[in-house]
Amino acid sequence: MDVAAVDVPVVNVPPVSPRAVLSRALAVPLALGLVFFLPVLVAVQPGPGVRDEAYWLQLVLTGYAGARLAAMTLTARRRLVQGSFWLFGYVAMGVAPLAQGVLGQTPTPVIGTRSDLVLAIALALCGCVAYDVGVLLARHRPVLRPRRSRRTASVSRRRLYLLVAFAYLASALFVVELGGPAVFFSSRQEISEGIQASGVSGGGESHVGSAFLRGFGTVPALLAFLFLTRWLVTSRFARRRPSVILMWTGLLGVNALVNNPVSNPRYWFLTVMFALLFTAFPKSPVMYRAALCTGVVAALLLFPFMDRFRYDESGHRQLESTSVFDPLVRKDYDQIGMFANTITFVDSGAGHAYGRQLAASAFFYVPRSVWHGKPLDSGVRVGQWMGMSNTNLSSPLWAELWLDFGPLGMTGGFLGLGYLSARADRRYTLRTVDDPRPGNVPAIVIPLIAGYAFILLRGPLLQASGRIGIALLCLALVTTFRSDPRKLLR
Repeated sequence: MDVAAVDVPVVNVPPVSPRAVLSRALAVPLALGLVFFLPVLVAVQPGPGVRDEAYWLQLVLTGYAGARLAAMTLTARRRLVQGSFWLFGYVAMGVAPLAQGVLGQTPTPVIGTRSDLVLAIALALCGCVAYDVGVLLARHRPVLRPRRSRRTASVSRRRLYLLVAFAYLASALFVVELGGPAVFFSSRQEISEGIQASGVSGGGESHVGSAFLRGFGTVPALLAFLFLTRWLVTSRFARRRPSVILMWTGLLGVNALVNNPVSNPRYWFLTVMFALLFTAFPKSPVMYRAALCTGVVAALLLFPFMDRFRYDESGHRQLESTSVFDPLVRKDYDQIGMFANTITFVDSGAGHAYGRQLAASAFFYVPRSVWHGKPLDSGVRVGQWMGMSNTNLSSPLWAELWLDFGPLGMTGGFLGLGYLSARADRRYTLRTVDDPRPGNVPAIVIPLIAGYAFILLRGPLLQASGRIGIALLCLALVTTFRSDPRKLLR
């Protein structure tokens, strides 16, 4: 018996990458681990820590940051700046302080009362919530009247060549001033001693000279390398030009010398790796998720051990670990403790700075010989008040905003930061998916901001400002708003 044919409508299903499906499937157990498994595993560790209000608030903060980091990992869109914020928030403001509270060990002494620590944790949670509110405001902002199309920032080809030449010269001067390439593979201590021996540090409390030498020796080389990397990734024309490949290869060697993890702070090397990864793979959700997942593992297990390169053999202190959570009680993760110390410092009579600390960060290039009352960076200022011999302490953005503007200013600062982060992530999507031109400046700037966010969030801002200023100069050099295709990258 014949069976009548039935017309079946054809449904066009968009192709799905197997790697994307696999990465999302692997992200589900990671999300459960971030929110539940890891915090509970830390909480049940034996230790003399007190289970009081600070402990429960810290547990809530860890769970909240873990849930938001999991959301960043599972999202269909890549949110680089927000992902960096929650990666730092989860590790440095969540899991690490939780482990310190359970084990009863703090990397930096908290000299105030227990109530100051409770207040610091509550304010850290408040800042995270305000950040999320700012993100929501950016998503639901009112629709304005359409404006005339604005000219987009693009990379000028000739100016990029100038930046490449300047990067070679600046890095070469950096290497010569420090005595040759060998010092860059010894320790950060020898790098600092080489800068002091070169006579550019300025002496005294001023470190403007050394900051400029470090900055100009590392930042132009990195930015030029990132611009060339995007050009090669997005343009077949560039891949067919031996001159572009030769410049890229040369800058690869320069960055391996001046931006390697031996001679640079770990947070700066993390900036380099994040910026390069998101520039080389601008459309890959797999790489985005892998970066966040690997970042959690590296921060918890590997990051503290990279302190091996800080000192030479005579000054190196062996890091002995008896537990997987021992690295979390090291000085790398003193952010909550330093926030509590900052609150105690303000309440002790110093008061709020009302923008003076932020002004010192904005005008970092003004030497103290000219600006006699220029404030010290926040970590040094609080460390000296604490009587610490080593004042190279962190000052997280929560503490910076609190020291300058108090609770309302801190909340407003994170509200604005969340708004700007969401706008930056949206701009990155538009400049990489919807606009694949090789000369898009935001496609380079936003990955760089995402990587540098770790330094800005850790603080102090004054120490982080030097490289920002140099990066802005380099961007001003290569950026053009003209639409002449003969002068742009193609």
